[in-house]
Amino acid sequence: MTLAPSIIERLARARGDLRMGVPVVLTSGTQAALAVAVEPLSPERLADLRALGAPELALTARRAQTLRAIAYDGDIVRLAVPEAAQVDWLGAMADPADDLDMPMKGPFRCLRDGPADLHRAAIRLAKDAHLLPAALLVPVTDGPALAARLALTLIDLAEAAPELSRASPLTEVVSARLPMVASEAGRVHIFRPEDGGEEHYAIEIGQPDRSAPVLARLHSACFTGDVLGSLKCDCGPQLNAALRQMGAAGAGVLLYLNQEGRGIGLANKMRAYALQDQGFDTVEANHRLGFEDDERDFRIGAGILRALGFSAVRLLTNNPRKLAMMESQGLAVAERVPLQVGQTRQNAAYLATKAAKSGHLL
Repeated sequence: MTLAPSIIERLARARGDLRMGVPVVLTSGTQAALAVAVEPLSPERLADLRALGAPELALTARRAQTLRAIAYDGDIVRLAVPEAAQVDWLGAMADPADDLDMPMKGPFRCLRDGPADLHRAAIRLAKDAHLLPAALLVPVTDGPALAARLALTLIDLAEAAPELSRASPLTEVVSARLPMVASEAGRVHIFRPEDGGEEHYAIEIGQPDRSAPVLARLHSACFTGDVLGSLKCDCGPQLNAALRQMGAAGAGVLLYLNQEGRGIGLANKMRAYALQDQGFDTVEANHRLGFEDDERDFRIGAGILRALGFSAVRLLTNNPRKLAMMESQGLAVAERVPLQVGQTRQNAAYLATKAAKSGHLL
């Protein structure tokens, strides 16, 4: 029946539930578990979860490395939760803010028996919800019955796996003319993903020729740099320089992708900034939070360019990963156009880290 939510819509519900601290039910074959994100978890819900069974804490291997816990499952670690542990203990496992004040958080009992598919999916959903990548799971015997009884969102991993791995299709919602400082001949296109995620924007300068490589930039949203003029990064200057260059050329497309903080969200980006104040570089801060160096999905940009009718680009970037992703998605990269602007005393270390650890061509 089409009135019932599809798996895409149930995944969107699950992300929303996790952000509010509501558990979801995950199933895989005969395995089932209640899963809740650690960040918004309340003491009352923790007590109710404990009444159903022994909770297990799932963290990424990046976070496990900081905690010195053994990630038997490769990309994640499963920890038995001590009986006396409360939400403050769980929060300290997930959030590295006090790691330097309390470096020894163990000993831990790292779990290694049985599959970790449900734990891995819970972390993925927490990441997609822009929460800290940490989830509490309680194994249950009849997941569908429990979901029905408690009106919880039910996610079957066999059904969800293809949706979690693909780039969500994008639909253009609207476009309108917008005169800008860079060019009076501007047009903004709004693209909405099928999975209920953030909308993304394409800013078209002039009337680019669809039969020729278009001067393009994939720019990830940076509230601190683009809006506040942060001196910690070069994002704002890159955005403005790209628009100016397109205006001077008479044509171009800037894709403004809502992937704040390299895909981890603004709250987690601020957590990373706080860790940088403790002496960690950008990559180290991300790892301590449990994220990879870069969590962005550049397939989004390729999809928008194809939807606009482009098949080849002259890409304004210093990031070789963007070039590789464009080509892997069937877009020809005719030229890499360097964009080296915005160097300041305050972001010198940040730029050095981008070059040394992320391969940026600076």
